[in-house]
Amino acid sequence: MIRMGVVGLGKMGLSHLSMVGAHPDVTIAAVVDSTGYILDVLGRYTGMPTYGDYEEMLDNVDLDAVLIATPTRFHAPMVRSALERGLHVFCEKPLCLTSAESRELAEMAAKLGLVTQVGYHNRFVGAFREVRRLLDLGAIGKVTHVLVEAYGPVVLRPKGSTWRSKRTEGGGALYDYAAHPIDLAAWYAGVPYGVGGTVLGGVFSADTEDEVFSTLFFDEGTSAQVSVNWSDESYRKMTTQVTITGTAGRIHADRQEVQVYLRSTAPHLDGYEPGWNMKYTTELTDPVWFYLRGEEYSAQLDHFVRRISDQGLPDINSFASAAVTDRVLEMLTIDAAAGPTTLDAAAVAPLPAPPQRRSLLRRRA
Repeated sequence: MIRMGVVGLGKMGLSHLSMVGAHPDVTIAAVVDSTGYILDVLGRYTGMPTYGDYEEMLDNVDLDAVLIATPTRFHAPMVRSALERGLHVFCEKPLCLTSAESRELAEMAAKLGLVTQVGYHNRFVGAFREVRRLLDLGAIGKVTHVLVEAYGPVVLRPKGSTWRSKRTEGGGALYDYAAHPIDLAAWYAGVPYGVGGTVLGGVFSADTEDEVFSTLFFDEGTSAQVSVNWSDESYRKMTTQVTITGTAGRIHADRQEVQVYLRSTAPHLDGYEPGWNMKYTTELTDPVWFYLRGEEYSAQLDHFVRRISDQGLPDINSFASAAVTDRVLEMLTIDAAAGPTTLDAAAVAPLPAPPQRRSLLRRRA
């Protein structure tokens, strides 16, 4: 049995606690939160050991792994403390608020041989996994463009705020919302060498952005556009979708289905034929032992648990890949702050040299 500590009992933390608490290979050895009422209730009705201090829990409880679901600004020091004690770590996204911290933690974990994972659950959605499989098979030829989108009704009025609406806490539409589709873009197209035209726009929030729009540039002429708005009440809940265009076809996917158009020049693929094809996530999703919020949430935790026992399993979303997403988020922030090239400035500026298309990291095979 894997002895796990769960840290942070907000919405995601309680969801994770429910799932890992029901996992046949996990024992909840301790829970940590800063709210005494929550700890009192859990201690009284579950018998779980409770702590109000993270370091005290690490010093006093025999653990194999920790699950961290606190506001983002606490991630770096908490993850570092766990790694220093030789613990495997699952951390909610985004990993850190700076790419330097993310890279440092990824390198530290790799050096120590520890299993790490970040909560980009879309990589475990059946439809999005099928997109990756099709791309690996070259189903639509050379990819020329990727569009990743996320919309939902998170901030719908100017009053009131939580840590999610404070940039210094790790919130805002960029880090708390756009991180998901940007992570998918990197999973599908590799590491972008540059970004441009970034807009971090406000709708209701006074201290952070509610909209994110940008273009990412990849090797071999591939580009990706990001379109995100968490102040869109035309959506009942967060909706993430991707559209990928290639020389031999087109793929569109969301959580429910994959729509694939294949030209006559596309390679032969079992289960697909030229023209339009549709696959539903129900036929692409493996069953899980416990359902809460969606199969992908349970699947990602199960993968983390199984990797602790068998590190030969594929690394789907470690600190290393999350560090790439954190770097892209940082690049967008810098680009947005620089602002647009104005008409007057363009009239006197020399033409730019062609960009050097170099990846931040080499794309995984």
